Amino acid sequence: MGQDPKCMDLETGKIIWTAAQAGLLTSCSVSEDGKYVVSSSDLENAICLTSADTGERLFHIKDHHKSTITRCRFDPQSQHVASVSEDRTIKLWDLVSTQTTLSISSTHTNVISNCCFTANGRYLCTASWDKTLQLWDVQTGTFRSHGGLTLSKGHDGSVSSCTFSVDGSVLVSGAYDRTVAVWNMETLCKTLELKGHADWVTDVAISADKKWVASASKDTTVRLWNIEHSEEIPAVIETRKAQGMGYHILQCEECGKAFSISRLENSDLVTKCVFCRLKTETRSHLQPPPLLSSVLPIEDRNQIPSSTTSSVV
Repeated sequence: MGQDPKCMDLETGKIIWTAAQAGLLTSCSVSEDGKYVVSSSDLENAICLTSADTGERLFHIKDHHKSTITRCRFDPQSQHVASVSEDRTIKLWDLVSTQTTLSISSTHTNVISNCCFTANGRYLCTASWDKTLQLWDVQTGTFRSHGGLTLSKGHDGSVSSCTFSVDGSVLVSGAYDRTVAVWNMETLCKTLELKGHADWVTDVAISADKKWVASASKDTTVRLWNIEHSEEIPAVIETRKAQGMGYHILQCEECGKAFSISRLENSDLVTKCVFCRLKTETRSHLQPPPLLSSVLPIEDRNQIPSSTTSSVV
């Protein structure tokens, strides 16, 4: 990562401006409306808001977190900046009031490495070195009484990255166990595991049509996975049969949208989709990013290479 944020013209490939910012820059994000760039620095654990047009520094918020900020990201409405940190907290900074309007002490037990929003800006997912992801309803604030919703048993190593599909129905995560996980957000279950990288998976992305997943790795490769017909893979079908998997398609009694649940669940008891359940259910609650590998848990530094196959859990 460079010392200074740079803004480039994608048509010409030329640098439009360079803004000086002290310290090691750990993350950056461009607002959806194209007006602002936010970046985070390990010096003073600060975030910096810059004009995308001119490169002028608009705000510099020092001591925004108590420890290194690992990720900062605009919400899709360009109204808030979410940031996560080694201090295991989540913060939302409001562009209108220019204040921190939300601060969450998460139940993650290790560094929060990344975060991502659903397209409507309601839900924020956090990825952690504790090998889990957590889902937060940041608009209604139900986490204040129920806590975040934990997605576990997806990875055997620290989770490095996460991203939602455009419609919010799919979540993709990458981890230091060298795998990519694809999650069904209606059932909150991992539906597909992609194996093949020889080292940490550092970032993931999913196409708008949900047919392709891209992953970047410390093994110096980028992989593109076609997941369009994953349900038709014989090994996938057999695995689901062996595990007794299968899904009911139900209609949410609250919002009216269709959602699926595992046949192992009692469909008489589950009557709402996951997003409506987040508003009402009471849930039980339960270091550095790759550049600071010295404190990476020992088990993550000595992962046994995974085979180059795809499987379903």
